[in-house]
Amino acid sequence: MNKVIITHSSEETEKIGIELALSLRDGMVVSLVGEVGTGKTTLVKGIGKGLLINCEITSPSYLLAKEYYGQLVLHHLDAYRIYSMTELREVGLDELLPPAEGVTVVEWADHIAEMDELSDISVTITYLDFENRKVTINTKK
Repeated sequence: MNKVIITHSSEETEKIGIELALSLRDGMVVSLVGEVGTGKTTLVKGIGKGLLINCEITSPSYLLAKEYYGQLVLHHLDAYRIYSMTELREVGLDELLPPAEGVTVVEWADHIAEMDELSDISVTITYLDFENRKVTINTKK
């Protein structure tokens, strides 16, 4: 199922994340794709709010992964500097695809070819202009 939403602010992008969180269950994987600054981390912040996570969610760019605790554990991965499942295995993050507990959200999922088949939900965020974004949500399983 594909759903396309046009957002006009970061608050609207975050709201999509909140709504998306309502459909997440243990063991699910969400892939996020989009250029720098399109709102991938903003969407993850919304997912965190939807999962009742009470701390600030930030990009795990330099750490590769962060965990947050709410209604479900949120495993937040950043694959910007990762280019294969082999590299994820080398740092032990392949165990989160899928996670035994909680959900895994992967920013820059398009950097890893296998992510498409591992993902339950894929979200692509595209620039339309300075404030507006096209958010395409594809539910696969």
